[in-house]
Amino acid sequence: MAAIGEEIKSRFSSSQEKAMLNILFTGNWLRNRNTEHFGKYGISSSQYNILRILRGSKGTPLSMHTVKERMIDRSPNATRLTDKLIEKGYVSRIRCEKDRRVVYISITPTGLELLERIDKSDQALEIANSMKCLSDEEAEILSGLLDRIRG
Repeated sequence: MAAIGEEIKSRFSSSQEKAMLNILFTGNWLRNRNTEHFGKYGISSSQYNILRILRGSKGTPLSMHTVKERMIDRSPNATRLTDKLIEKGYVSRIRCEKDRRVVYISITPTGLELLERIDKSDQALEIANSMKCLSDEEAEILSGLLDRIRG
C-alpha cells in the first residue's frame, strides 16, 4: 500500500494533520474490508460486534444497555440490529421478570456456529493478518498512541 499522501493525492499542513487523516483513512479501509467480509454471511459489522459481545458473556444474558456500552460503534440502532439477529435465529430475547421494560439478550447455538464459521474463514485470517506487519511491540505502541489521542 502507498503512503497516505500518495494514496489520497494530498499534502499536509502538519505531521499531526497527516496522522489524523491517516487514522481516518485506515479506519475506513479496515471498515470496508470488514463490511465486505461480514456481508457474505448476511450480517453487518455492528451485528458481528453484538454477536462477539454476547459470545464473550459465556452464556450469561446481557441487557441491551450493557451490549450498547461494550460496542465499538455505539450506534443508536443497536436494538434494531439485534431485532434482525433475533429474526435470523442468532440471538434470543429474554424479558426481565421483575421489570418488563428490561430486555436481556443471549447468543443462540446458531449464532455461535455463525461466529465459528466467520472466525475460521480465509478472509477473516487475511483481515487479522493485516496487522501482522506490526511486531507485538509496535502494536502495543500504536495502541498506546491511539489511547493517548482519545485522552
